[in-house]
Amino acid sequence: MEKVTHGRIMGIDVSRDWLDIHCLPDGQRHRIPNTDDGHVAVSDLAHDQRAVVCFEATGGQEWRLWFHLEDAGVETRQVPPAQVKAFARSLGTRAKTDRIDAELIARFLVFRPEAGRTLPAEHLRLLRALTTRRAQAVEMRKRLLAQIRAHQKSGTAELFEDIDVELKERLDVAIAELESRISELLGRDRHLADTARILRSVPGIGPVASSTLIAELPELGAITGEQAAALTGLAPVAQDSGTLRGRRAIAGGRRALRHVLFQAALVASHHNPMLKVFADRLRKAGKPHKVIVTAVARKLVIIANALCKKRRKWEPRHP
Repeated sequence: MEKVTHGRIMGIDVSRDWLDIHCLPDGQRHRIPNTDDGHVAVSDLAHDQRAVVCFEATGGQEWRLWFHLEDAGVETRQVPPAQVKAFARSLGTRAKTDRIDAELIARFLVFRPEAGRTLPAEHLRLLRALTTRRAQAVEMRKRLLAQIRAHQKSGTAELFEDIDVELKERLDVAIAELESRISELLGRDRHLADTARILRSVPGIGPVASSTLIAELPELGAITGEQAAALTGLAPVAQDSGTLRGRRAIAGGRRALRHVLFQAALVASHHNPMLKVFADRLRKAGKPHKVIVTAVARKLVIIANALCKKRRKWEPRHP
């Protein structure tokens, strides 16, 4: 326990109705309703024990508790479910209950005291919500267009033409409105607006990629390039054993951000002078298209991180 600043940890398994709590190092257990009064009880318990509170990302059910704990001055971490699951496998834990999950979350933070992230500032939370919603609307439009093409091939397009046209128009309007709100939000915060200008100075990084980078990677500029690549899931993972040298592959990271960076990399590999040379060199070496795009995306996020750290725009001679 000496690794953790306060020496005490409260792991919480968050469900719709209940908060199952496991306290370390004494092993106390509590079950508290996931209500406003329950959140007050959790913050009081955390203050009494001078504990760090941690819980998994649960698709939003943890946000109200997170807001209350932050306002109450309780140190709080949101930890990645995939890492907690891998930690459980390493312990040989197969059983799964809310009480077991709460203990695993607490023990994971003992094992990885630097893991997890703190509550983002209000503007970042709003930006993340808007960029996520925009991505969902774009995906809906993409699926609709695929359905329209399928109808055209089968000769049934006229049956659905009115519905398809109306749906596409509504999605177009929704996406445009979300993009306008994202731009407006970035303009209200001087630091975020400055960061967006720096990112958009890089050929290949447009409005969507820049806003997603800011929303999904708030650590940008405060970490190393290698850490930035790892957080986005663009760092190659070794697959070596003994004399065997396996093929490197990417894994983990923030999926939504990685998807946007792949799109940015496609543009950068043709229109960014430095990255075009890099991509052409990989093509001549016979590298597969996916490998090239991944490598360019990794270079992009490393460049973006370096520029944000130095707070200056991109220049072709000094990437």
